[in-house]
Amino acid sequence: MANSTSTAHMPDPPVAPDPPVAPVPPVAPDPPAAAATDRSAYAALFAICFVSSTFGGVVSTLMSVYLPVAVKDLLGQVTDAKLNAVSAFINSVFIFGWMFGGVVWGLICDRIGRARSVMLSTLCYGLFTVLTALSPSWEMVVVCRLLSGFGVGGVLVTTTIMVSEAWTGKRRAVALGILSISIPVGIFSAGLINYLLPDWRQAFLTGIIPLLAAVAALLFLKESEKWKGRAADKERSGASFLSPAYRKNLWIGSLIFGTMLIGMWAIFSWLPTWVQSLSGSSDAQHQRGVSMMMMGAGGLTGGFISGWIAHAIGLRRTMSLCFAICFGMAFLLFKLNHTFSGMAYGEIAILAIFFGISQGALSAYIPELFPTAVCAAATGFCFNVGRLFTATAVFFVGALVSLLGGYGNTLFIFSFIFLIGLIATWATGKKVNPKNV
Repeated sequence: MANSTSTAHMPDPPVAPDPPVAPVPPVAPDPPAAAATDRSAYAALFAICFVSSTFGGVVSTLMSVYLPVAVKDLLGQVTDAKLNAVSAFINSVFIFGWMFGGVVWGLICDRIGRARSVMLSTLCYGLFTVLTALSPSWEMVVVCRLLSGFGVGGVLVTTTIMVSEAWTGKRRAVALGILSISIPVGIFSAGLINYLLPDWRQAFLTGIIPLLAAVAALLFLKESEKWKGRAADKERSGASFLSPAYRKNLWIGSLIFGTMLIGMWAIFSWLPTWVQSLSGSSDAQHQRGVSMMMMGAGGLTGGFISGWIAHAIGLRRTMSLCFAICFGMAFLLFKLNHTFSGMAYGEIAILAIFFGISQGALSAYIPELFPTAVCAAATGFCFNVGRLFTATAVFFVGALVSLLGGYGNTLFIFSFIFLIGLIATWATGKKVNPKNV
């Protein structure tokens, strides 16, 4: 008892007081020099990505505008059937390369980082564009175009990821919106190059510019902080984008994207040759150049206004409008023009505007068909399956010209694919929230 009582009344051991806490000094704002450096880094990042993506658009279109003269220069005097077959091969392998590049560079980008991937993919297409200019044979041109497409496919993935991870909030949307018009700017520039330079080999030496952009990327691009911190985010959804729950939208999304892409690239790839076949004049070079400049300017305009149109009438109606008008304009352009005139320029511009609107709308429409857990994988599948069929279609346009009675008839028959896209768009039954555009 005594022990129990004495224990109960034992005083607690003294507790050492907390050490005095030093006052925390106020955080000083970044000095002006640091803020200026930060702004310079963002400016350099965006400028490099925009130039790389723009010249990706130039390279993707450059062979199309020079195709009639380049293939004749490489082959000499051959039959029209041989000329068309080689032209189709050169055009289609570029898109196959683009398709594989879009997949492979996405994997590389996750493995080695955004900055190095932008640099290497830009270096890839720039180098093989210059080598195209130096190619002694059409077989070498085919190889160079395949690898140029591989690099361009990578650039369109890596620059988008780089910009999207560098900015947040409204600034991110603005930056990506401006970046999205780089391809139409490149298409316009390819037409301008064709207008100014009659020699196709000189034109392909413009690949020196993306080579310089790759050097700038090596020197000035800083790695994405989000990619550096990727180890902190190890949790991944176990859902597969190939599971039955997503299969319907997966195939419909592939069909919607693929039908627009097939029609668009069939026309982009063969429009200059169609112009050449109608022209029959010494001014054919300038007409081809202006036609592609109209395509580029129309695509730029359409992409710029696509967001407002989608907000006003909804994404599904926007895509339906694009498919319907593209089919109608293809009929006017390729069936009612038997000689090339100034009116054709206006028809090309209208067609290109709705191509541009469709590309802006598709970038929002396809991802909205899938939940966040599988959105990236499913969207990538839809985009690249479309490119597989696009490359095949571009090849068959050249192969079927003689059978179908000329480039105009062939391009119009391929334009029926826009009607398939129109039906597929309504078959989704998906009402997309316009706030997500």
